[in-house]
Amino acid sequence: MAIVQMQIQGLMVDPYNQAYIVVLRPDEESGGELLPIWVGKPEANAIGLALEHVDSPRPMTHDLLKEVIEALGARVLSVVVTDLVENTFYAKVHLLHGDGEITVDARPSDAIALALRTECPVFVDSDVLSKSRTGEIEQWLENLKPEDFGKAD
Repeated sequence: MAIVQMQIQGLMVDPYNQAYIVVLRPDEESGGELLPIWVGKPEANAIGLALEHVDSPRPMTHDLLKEVIEALGARVLSVVVTDLVENTFYAKVHLLHGDGEITVDARPSDAIALALRTECPVFVDSDVLSKSRTGEIEQWLENLKPEDFGKAD
């Protein structure tokens, strides 16, 4: 499995169906194209809060998860978007605990929200990047403008 390190470009709303999208871009050394991942509104909110560095007065779910991981003596090593099957993305969270690594299945939206809170790297399997290049996605990416990125409502 070859993986590509990605940065979180931003969060936006798809103008066609009002769905939320987190957009990943390859780091400068990797090159390549953007990867849009459609996410639910609660997950978009969690990602948006982390992107804007907004602290909530009480821990949100992803804040709680981060605190539990740390309280158990583990740390998040990385997040990897591992697969794309029938328009559904899959991810894994890699944790270091003691001398061993633990891998946990996750939705990419939850994994990205956790990655933002733990400041760990985000990777995407290169096969996922290949699978995501459908004609519809290519056209959508070509029409993106810099002002399309930002925080979602």
